[in-house]
Amino acid sequence: MPELPEVETMRRGIAAIRGSVIRQAGRMPCRCRPIHITPRVDAFRRRVIGARITAVQRLGKRVVVRLDNGHAILFEPRMTGLVLVTNPPDPRYLRFQLVLEGGPWPALWYWDRRGLGKVYVLSAQNYRQLARGGGLGPDALTLTATDLRTRLSRSRQAIKVALLDQQKLAGIGNLYASEILHAAGLHPARTCDRLESCDWRHLHQAIQNVLRRAIRHEGSTLSDGTYRNAINGEGRYQNHHRVYARSGRPCTSCRRGTIVREVQAQRSTFFCPICQPKGAVRPPRTRVQRR
Repeated sequence: MPELPEVETMRRGIAAIRGSVIRQAGRMPCRCRPIHITPRVDAFRRRVIGARITAVQRLGKRVVVRLDNGHAILFEPRMTGLVLVTNPPDPRYLRFQLVLEGGPWPALWYWDRRGLGKVYVLSAQNYRQLARGGGLGPDALTLTATDLRTRLSRSRQAIKVALLDQQKLAGIGNLYASEILHAAGLHPARTCDRLESCDWRHLHQAIQNVLRRAIRHEGSTLSDGTYRNAINGEGRYQNHHRVYARSGRPCTSCRRGTIVREVQAQRSTFFCPICQPKGAVRPPRTRVQRR
């Protein structure tokens, strides 16, 4: 957290800052350990102050603010980071601010309770290199079923672990990987090289369905309340989770299985042993929903 739906919701929530001019930039007073900002704040200011925002984009799990001078500001929320245009959940954890002029919002803030996120500026050339590869796989929402199979099918990793590898596929995190595999009817421990053609089709359909539906519901705000959208509102997709954080509870799909929690690669995995058997292929339960 945040994952692709949450970051895309942040991007959409701040999109109206396009056309605004950056008048100031810098750290906010905070007693917590400083977050990572690159380059140093004085150099950061020189690159962004006076520039006009031309676009607000998403690159994997990063929010990108493009500027008319060619530079790009990247917000990488990591575990608890938020990009906001209104009052934060708790002002003690405000970390960074862009003061804006000429748009609907007077400022753009980066808030981070744990302080693991990053804010940095890239030149046009460095941003192009990052967008073309730079350690990130293709975006999960734009990947075709054929490309998905090509990138993962030779791996001997468990499919749940492979989905979390941002170098292979960008944007899917732990929460949505569990939800996607349940929608696809795939056991999280099945290895990629053992999946059949129909499995890859079902998996691709589930990725599209789950992520797009989560975006429509503005992401998932869990029990800790950390995730908020750009105007400090809760997401709603947590009300539609089928397996995540539901261990010991009945499966709402088959109504026969009990949700199981296991640990894979030091992350919690949730699944239904009836809907997601290790061997048999099961079709997705819901059609891909269009935007």
